[in-house]
Amino acid sequence: MKIEEISQLSISELNKELARGAKFVQFSYTISIVVMTFKRYSNVYFIRQGDSISADRWIYTLINLIFGWWGIPFGPIYTIWSLIENAKGKDITADVISALNGESNH
Repeated sequence: MKIEEISQLSISELNKELARGAKFVQFSYTISIVVMTFKRYSNVYFIRQGDSISADRWIYTLINLIFGWWGIPFGPIYTIWSLIENAKGKDITADVISALNGESNH
């Protein structure tokens, strides 16, 4: 799992940011090729409390709008679902913390 924007943070700094309300999010995108539709997720992004996700989500919104609609029947369904999900980003903070704790115990 690749996490964007945390390379300079120590574990204690990361925990402080999480206590302040930071979160880990992913963005979804849909790519359709006539009869095949693929819904995928981006790398994980670390979003500090008060930071905007606008810059991070626009590329995935653009991918959805250009490549998502064309698959029959799921292209439009997955594209709309992805656009709704990307409005706030899919919060996966609990999953990332569990994975990091599991990795640190080994």
